Amino acid sequence: MANNQQPRDSFGTKLGIIAAAAGSAIGLGNIWKFPYITGVFGGGAFLVVYLICIALIGLPVMLAEFIIGRRGQKNAIGSFKALAGDSKWYLSGTMGIASAFMILSFYGVVAGWTLDYVIKSLTNTFAGLSPDEIGGVFGGLVSSTWTPIAWQILFMILTGFIVVAGIKDGIEKYAKILMPILLVILLILDIRAITLPGASKGLNFLFKPDFSKLSVEAVLSALGHAFFSLSLGMGTMITYASYINKKENLGITALQVTIADTAIALLAGVAIFPAVFAFGVEPSAGPGLVFITLPNVFQQMPGGYFFGILFFSLLSVAALTSSISILEVVVAYFSEELDFDRKKATILATVAITIVGIPASLSMGIMSDLQIFGLNFFDTLDYISANILLPLGGLIISVFVGWRLGRNNVRDEVTSGGKYKAGYIPVFLILTKVVAPIAIAIVFLNGILG
Repeated sequence: MANNQQPRDSFGTKLGIIAAAAGSAIGLGNIWKFPYITGVFGGGAFLVVYLICIALIGLPVMLAEFIIGRRGQKNAIGSFKALAGDSKWYLSGTMGIASAFMILSFYGVVAGWTLDYVIKSLTNTFAGLSPDEIGGVFGGLVSSTWTPIAWQILFMILTGFIVVAGIKDGIEKYAKILMPILLVILLILDIRAITLPGASKGLNFLFKPDFSKLSVEAVLSALGHAFFSLSLGMGTMITYASYINKKENLGITALQVTIADTAIALLAGVAIFPAVFAFGVEPSAGPGLVFITLPNVFQQMPGGYFFGILFFSLLSVAALTSSISILEVVVAYFSEELDFDRKKATILATVAITIVGIPASLSMGIMSDLQIFGLNFFDTLDYISANILLPLGGLIISVFVGWRLGRNNVRDEVTSGGKYKAGYIPVFLILTKVVAPIAIAIVFLNGILG
């Protein structure tokens, strides 16, 4: 039990809860990874499978995290201890905090690249460059020593600045500012994309399923991305839920956050694929789609200078809304379990994560020869968190709520003590007891064996 006797902060409004939780889920994975893996796996057919996975795995596990967090009223470890006593269930929270630490270490590096690209777009760096030359610009950035580290440090300072102010005056306040900005930018980019000549090919690619292109690999990728896209398994939703008032309807809140996350991913696809098809670019361009392919597209597009600035600003905002939730996982642990005040906890967590992120950045350049089982340091952090810690954490969360917490406790929490109807509870328990654990186990085994 935590020694800190200070009253816990909490979200002040329903809008603040949705903005913060959706902001956590909506990150680079939606705007960067979702479009390119959709491109790799054939578009519309992949999208159908992804939506099914979101409904059957993503939403139930998110609600499970919400239940643990709000019922426990503590951080990712403390909530398990409050609900399960001295049993080892809290190890899921431990894995969540460890994965949050690792993820933000390399996520801050990538987020720093987006800040650099905002400046590059403003200064029209890509004007007149060939696709190979634009690729060279990106390669030069990630392999250099000091520039990406400087951007990473700036991004982490921004993240820490928001988190140190607390839940209501920091995270909630800025989420309610940043999320509308993100949505407005995305809608502007969508309008531009769908008005381009040949845009219909891109929309058909995204929304018209061709199941002949669907493979086992595509299904596994959809399953994995549905889980990771919602920020599950790393303690963010448990931590955020611990700040949610008991009067809120958890089931509706989880559904709203899931819909918002999925909608943003789809809007990102609408912004990207019509433009990609309009200018004859390969939609399965992989991770380079954002940092190499799209700058080339913006160069050919009327008004591309303006839309390039908007797009990379969008990426930066999305990265920030996610990073503040990831940092809060570690800060909540430091403040509640180790009895640090919020300022000290935030500074310590931010500095420690940034320090670990520096060799992750350098692993693209002067530390590239340092390999751990064939992976550089950046990829090692990514592999351990994404392939081991997150799936195992999510598996334990699902099993805990489905089998250990008990139907009465689940019902009491999702109905807010009988205030709301929750006829979906039997289906929810089947999904958390059986469907989600099996699906997450498949993701885990595919990640470590594939």
